[in-house]
Amino acid sequence: MKNKRLIGIIVTLALLLLIPLIAMQFTNEVNWTPLDFIVAGALLLGTGLMCELVIRKTNKIKYRIAICVALLVILILIWAELAVGIFGTPISGN
Repeated sequence: MKNKRLIGIIVTLALLLLIPLIAMQFTNEVNWTPLDFIVAGALLLGTGLMCELVIRKTNKIKYRIAICVALLVILILIWAELAVGIFGTPISGN
C-alpha cells in the first residue's frame, strides 16, 4: 500500500506538470522556463511526500487531515507568491 501511494504521488506530479507543458504549445500566455518546472516539481513533490509522512506517522485521522490541509494551504500560498507576488514588495523610501 505504501508504494502505491508513492507511485500515485509521482503520477499526480507528472500529470500536474503536463498541464503547463501542454498549455505552452497552444498559447503564449503560459511561458514556463525549465527552472519553473523544477521549482513547481520540487514544491509538489515535497508537499506530497510530507503528506505521505504525516499519513504514515500520525494515527488519528483528524490530525492527519488537519496537518495535510495546513501543508496544502502553505503550498498554495508559496505558489501564489511565486506566481504573482500576493504579499507585494516592500515600500521603498523613494
